[in-house]
Amino acid sequence: MAEHSLSAEPTHSRWNREISPRVWVESGDVVHMECLDASGGQVMPGSTIEDFLAIDRERIHALTGPIGVVGAEPGDVLEVGVLEVRHKGWGWTSVISGLGFLDERFTEPYLFHWQLEEKVTQSLAPAVVPVRPFCGVMGVAPGEVGEFRTRPPGNFGGNMDVRDLTVGSTLYLPMFNRGALFSAGDAHAAQGDGEVSINGIECPADVSLRFKLHKQRSLAGPLVDAAKPAGDRDSNGAWVVVESGADAMAAARVATSRMVDLLVAEWGFSPVHAYLLCSVAMDLRLAQVVNRPMITVAASIAKSVLPQRTLF
Repeated sequence: MAEHSLSAEPTHSRWNREISPRVWVESGDVVHMECLDASGGQVMPGSTIEDFLAIDRERIHALTGPIGVVGAEPGDVLEVGVLEVRHKGWGWTSVISGLGFLDERFTEPYLFHWQLEEKVTQSLAPAVVPVRPFCGVMGVAPGEVGEFRTRPPGNFGGNMDVRDLTVGSTLYLPMFNRGALFSAGDAHAAQGDGEVSINGIECPADVSLRFKLHKQRSLAGPLVDAAKPAGDRDSNGAWVVVESGADAMAAARVATSRMVDLLVAEWGFSPVHAYLLCSVAMDLRLAQVVNRPMITVAASIAKSVLPQRTLF
């Protein structure tokens, strides 16, 4: 099992299956990758609101990759283990006119800078915000031919903004192209479910990921083996089904149905018993509500509810 290093540049801000991999890795390899902040390095500590309004928004997300996985083919599953996401001591959050969940209420652009300690930030006193870095964008290239903006997530992953993807968690993705063509970026030092203003704490980060290939395994969309939440002594993690769609209710129904299918396939429940378990033990959350036109729903069941399983 080899280790590879990948600088951020040259980044890409579109999904396109025609972009050649910057590095090829074998199943089991680790990639240490540098990720710029969501602005692609255009926002820096000390940037003013005027600076922010002048950035080139065609560079938003500025992903690192693609990473090619030797032997990966459509119909396989890619396992991405999150080994490290290390912020660099600063970040930013904004309000952008016409975007965000409350775009009709908050119409004036605004830029806020954060100083980050290892585990918290106290920049927005008197609040003390826990710092739990993760990549807001983690995905493989879609199967369709063409170039696509990175804002909408999908069954390929992408801009899911699922805050469960912290160190110790594992993401499983279906694959649609030879080599998988994985990219990541848009690191957040912290984020609430919904990401309502349009941003988490956007920050550059050094990220280490381990890639494993699972041949010919059926997976309808992203699945997360979530690590134990920081500070939660009673939890040993959760299984999280991720679903995105233009209709939040429809996405929530699909996520719930996928969780029922998972419980039936992996734990042997009857469909109706799986449905009842979802009703009493599943959390149904809006991971993000701002990546128009797509909403992302996370349906999760704590691992403590179920017998221990290795799914892949």
